[in-house]
Amino acid sequence: MRTRPTALAALLLTAATACSAPAPAPVPTPAATGSARLSAQVVQRLPHDPSAFTQGLEIADGTLYEGTGLAGKSEIRATDPQTGAVASRAPLAGDLFGEGITVVDDRIWQLTWTDGVAVERDRATLAERRRVDYAGEGWGLCHDGGRLVMSDGSDALTFRDPLTFAETGRVAVRDDDGAPVRQLNELECVGGQVWANVWQTDRVVRIDPGTGRVTGVAELTGLLSGTERQGTDVLNGIAAIPGTDEFLVTGKLWPAMFRIRFVPAG
Repeated sequence: MRTRPTALAALLLTAATACSAPAPAPVPTPAATGSARLSAQVVQRLPHDPSAFTQGLEIADGTLYEGTGLAGKSEIRATDPQTGAVASRAPLAGDLFGEGITVVDDRIWQLTWTDGVAVERDRATLAERRRVDYAGEGWGLCHDGGRLVMSDGSDALTFRDPLTFAETGRVAVRDDDGAPVRQLNELECVGGQVWANVWQTDRVVRIDPGTGRVTGVAELTGLLSGTERQGTDVLNGIAAIPGTDEFLVTGKLWPAMFRIRFVPAG
């Protein structure tokens, strides 16, 4: 896992958008008999701020945007993905508990956990533009190019208007046996699919947002060594690298971020 900063920089600096434009499917379409079983092929290990309680992760125009949580400590950052250096940052006001983020053109939406508030920010400055109320909890958020997709820790994905944040629909997420897949957390929209961290696990699921069916299950256990996992929290944070079949993943309070490719397990 020797670092190759020059290669990653070239990939990211030439990317035009995060997940607002469809990209090739990151992994082969699973057989009709069931969801694909996947694992992570590590391409590169990268630095990550071990004090960041990561709640949202997204790449746009070569910049890595990261939203962090914890009441009184939540913020949004614009960082260099190869070095982890913070170019700019903006705190969430008061005791708001930050959650998922997503880029929509020249704006960024940032969720809060139980505060019932979505914050719209100016992408260039990270300054707050306005706030919009919503019912329930906020966990993960992504933009599929036409709508926002939001998770709330349940088995549902909620669709929202990217301008008004108004709810426009929802879908229940089910596994191969038709059972609910709950605790859907940080999201990434890419290639017409939604990738979701499953809270309190090292698992990421790939979801067809049209049907709610899980089309892939990836186990990411072992990215950090046992010693490195001490004092950290759960895996959380997934960002597609535009123009590639690769992703950046990390976790809350993790000392590293990983550039990975999803491949068939085994």
